[in-house]
Amino acid sequence: MKKIQRGFTLIELVIVIVLVGILAAVAIPKFVDMKSEASTAAAQGVAGALASASAINYAANKVDVVKFPAKTDCSTVADLLSQTPTGFVISGGAGPACTVTQTDGGGTATWTLSK
Repeated sequence: MKKIQRGFTLIELVIVIVLVGILAAVAIPKFVDMKSEASTAAAQGVAGALASASAINYAANKVDVVKFPAKTDCSTVADLLSQTPTGFVISGGAGPACTVTQTDGGGTATWTLSK
């Protein structure tokens, strides 16, 4: 009685390994690029929240100057948020342009203070 052997041939295994290698070569650069895009998007989200806080502060200051004093630099506008997100640095002086930088991902975003 003849014994039936089952399994993959060497050619089939080599083809699968080559295909997996090609897929990995294409997917890895896209994954790395997505990580930097995600960091930038996170920084833009924080910058958007700070721009919104700045606009609310500006409007409140126009209504009642005594109760809502104007916040005119980046650090004081950052104080308007109930909690500044961890992993982000807010920088910029008294000028209207402020920068949000993500400390671990390297993403950055800028926004302009409402005055």
